[in-house]
This record gives sequence, structure tokens and C-alpha cells, in this order.
Amino acid sequence: MKSKLLKTMVLASSLAFMNCGEDAVTSAMNNYGNFSSSSVQEVQPGDESSSSTSDVQGGGELNQQGGTEISSAAESSSATAQNPESSADVVASSSSVADPASSADVAPASSSSEAKAVSSSSEKAPAVSSSSSEEKVESSSSEAPKPKGVFLAEGKDETKDQMRVKYIERTGHDGGGILAYPEQLSNDQKHAIVVWGPGGGTEPGAYGGMIRRLASHGFVVIALRESPGNASQGKPALDWLAKKNNDPNDPLYQKLDMNVVGCSGHSMGGLESEQMVIQDKRVITAMLNNSGDLGHTAMSQVPQGKTIGIVYGEGGMERPNAEADYNNPGVKVPACLIKMTGGQGNECQQGECGWGHGSGPWGGMAATVAWMRWHLGGEDFRKADFVGSSGRYINGEIIGERGHWKGTCKNF
Repeated sequence: MKSKLLKTMVLASSLAFMNCGEDAVTSAMNNYGNFSSSSVQEVQPGDESSSSTSDVQGGGELNQQGGTEISSAAESSSATAQNPESSADVVASSSSVADPASSADVAPASSSSEAKAVSSSSEKAPAVSSSSSEEKVESSSSEAPKPKGVFLAEGKDETKDQMRVKYIERTGHDGGGILAYPEQLSNDQKHAIVVWGPGGGTEPGAYGGMIRRLASHGFVVIALRESPGNASQGKPALDWLAKKNNDPNDPLYQKLDMNVVGCSGHSMGGLESEQMVIQDKRVITAMLNNSGDLGHTAMSQVPQGKTIGIVYGEGGMERPNAEADYNNPGVKVPACLIKMTGGQGNECQQGECGWGHGSGPWGGMAATVAWMRWHLGGEDFRKADFVGSSGRYINGEIIGERGHWKGTCKNF
């Protein structure tokens, strides 16, 4: 290349001398491309790119734009197979001396030839191809199908916490609620939601045991700041969760099934839950704790396709309303009435004796957890614990506490 440069300079000088003008020299040099100082430096002996430039000269001729012309894809394929490094150098050197168009033409030719080489290699070795395809089939067949339904903790004992829980206070749509959910959220299944309503004049934090227990079983729990008893707090709480479920920056993004929602609560919180299952289409079940409609008609207004239950104490002041609400002849949906008995050995109805007004959220929380695992989580085997003549919440012992459950159900 240096000899060509010297010849060119001699020729140019001769022409310039003969024509006595710089334009003639420039025209003559342009006929051989742009010989810049960088181009000359690339072909100096000892430079790492000298071998690549040599490959360019051997594989083709410099065109007028300074690029490299490769006569055919077959030649490129041959060069690539024999010396992959020189193939890479071809592209690199062409970019230094060629325009973008000619450089782009080099890369696709080399790429297509490499693809052909791989294809022919696979044809010569059918055993390898067959082996790889067999591995793919085995991998495909071994993939476990995604589980159906919402996520539930593997441990099924409703009397115990099952998973570690994130517990966030002073949050929610009004900044006064509590949000709790499993630390390890599922990647394969959505999580069902439980809305918890506190009793009148009681902060949600007083029910930390119930909130944590529900969350530890796989539910996302939002506890309300207060319970007016008319669904005016439950609805915006669910709307707030729906926004989090649609926020890509939120930990709960796409983790919630907004159509699998249960409501529960104590006293006034029970009334809030009852109105939520009546008014909100997203709510499919409710379990009232020590509560019941004062007018004894609300349970009869629960829409078809939903379920409702009440846990109450033998001596709780809620007892008359709980029993009358359940016994209303207009109740057509599946419903249960579950009484806690034997709190002090004797059942009574006057004053706070035996299992009283605070029994459900504390000594009786297992019934609410089991109910939600059944109606939200789809554990149909739990039906036998509630419905029939004998079962855990029909006549079984209150595990870890004094007394027995005394339950009855209808419309199942």
C-alpha cells in the first residue's frame, strides 16, 4: 500500500508539474480514495491492524470509496471458517477506510454465511440435533402448570400464624388504616383481599392479632380507620388497593385479585362488612364478629351468589341482633350462625358473662380465618367443618380456649 502511495504521489507531482495547477494533483489523488494519515498509520509494520489490512488486500481490492469489495458470500464464509479473527478484522478495517454503505454491505454477507455454516454443521451431525430436541421436549413436559385460584399459605392450621407478614400502620385511603400482607408475595397466583372493620370507637391496631393472622395465611388485609356501618369506608379502601394493584412502582402491582374480596369486622365493623357484601360487587363473602343488623333485615338483602356468616358470644350484647338477622325468613343465600359457648361454664344472655361481646376477634379468630380460606381460597373441604350435624365449628372444641362451638347453617 505504501508503494501505491509513493507511486501516486510521484504521478501527482508529475501531473502538477506538467499542468502547473493544484486541482490536477487533488483530482489524481481522489481517484485512489482518501489516503489520510490515519489510513497510512494503520498499515505500518508492527501495528495490530496491519494483519487485518493485509486480509483486506488479499480478499478484495480497494474501491474508489476506500471500502472492501468481497466478491461473494462463499468467499466470506471460507475466510470466516478458516480465521474468525481475520473476519472480525475485515469489518473493523472496512469501517476505518470505507463509507457506511460499503461497510454495511460487508457485515450481512458475513452474517448470512455464518448462518449457512451452522445449518450445514447441524445437517452433518443429526445426533446432536436430535439430542437437543429431546432435551427441549423433556424440559417442556417437566414444566409444572401454574396453580389455579388465589394464593394460600401451605400451612392450613387456622389457629396459628403461617407466614411472615409486612404490617404497615397509618396508611390506606385516609392515612388511618393498616395494611398487612405476606412478606413473600406469590409470583404465580393472585392474592385475595380481606377488609377488616374495627368496632365503634376502637382503633384498628387493637385487632393486630386478627389482622396478622389473616395476612399470614396469604391474604392482603386492609383494616379501616373506622366503621360507620354503611360501607362508606370499605368502598374507598378497596378503590385504594385497586390503584396500588395498577401501579408498576408498587409492591402489590398485579398481585391482587380485586374480584375475590371478603369482609370481616367486629361489632360496628361487622355492620360495615355486611353492607359491603350487599353493596359492593367485588365482595363475595362476609364474616361478622359479634354483630348483627339492628333492624334484623340486612342479611336478607345479600345478593345471590354470595355467602355470609356470624360469629358471636353466648353472653354478648350482640346476641339478639345476630340471631334475629340470621333467622329472618327472607335470607336466601348460604349463611351460618356460629356461637361460642362455655366461656365460663354456663351460657347466659344478661350482661357480659361467658363468651361476651369481644369473643370473635380474639378467642374465636380461627373461625374467621377458616371461613376466608374456604370462601376466598376455595378450600372446599372446610365445608364439613361448618355445614352438617357434626364438625369443628358445629360442635367442636374451641382449640386453645375454654368451651365449644355451636354452629348452624342453611341454604348450602
